[in-house]
Amino acid sequence: MSLNLNEVFGGIGEVLSEEQKQRGILIHAFQQIQEEHNYLPQEEIEKLSKELDLPMSFIFSTATFYKQFYFTPRGKKILRICTGTACHVRGADKVLHSLEDEFNVKEGETTADLSMTLETVGCIGCCGLAPVATVNENIVGEIDAKKLDLIVDNINNDTALTSDDE
Repeated sequence: MSLNLNEVFGGIGEVLSEEQKQRGILIHAFQQIQEEHNYLPQEEIEKLSKELDLPMSFIFSTATFYKQFYFTPRGKKILRICTGTACHVRGADKVLHSLEDEFNVKEGETTADLSMTLETVGCIGCCGLAPVATVNENIVGEIDAKKLDLIVDNINNDTALTSDDE
């Protein structure tokens, strides 16, 4: 990865110090690295530290400040189970535990084959469809045994969920 700081910052780059430019590019660099690798590998962080001449401690403290950056590989499918009040009342715990058992992972973990990462979120914003989950950007509402099977099949067969599946 080669960064031309003057190109990135344009006209404002004329008033920024070199250190400000280097620090200012970090989030953009993290996003590029994570888009390519699906997480921030140690080797890439070390290269970034050398290229920007910034200490590893600064690089890590910046990356860990943001919840969107990950230091371990993530699954191809990110499965998020809503645990908000409506979803909790309507059985989100059962959905979560079924998926943990099915894929032999716990919340926050990724399957060994990197097919799926299982996470929980406080609210997806679809309370009327509780219990709700997302598979990447696709929302699955009113999860019952049939929809749970669809989610599992989607992950196991590496297919995309569509609105027709619901």
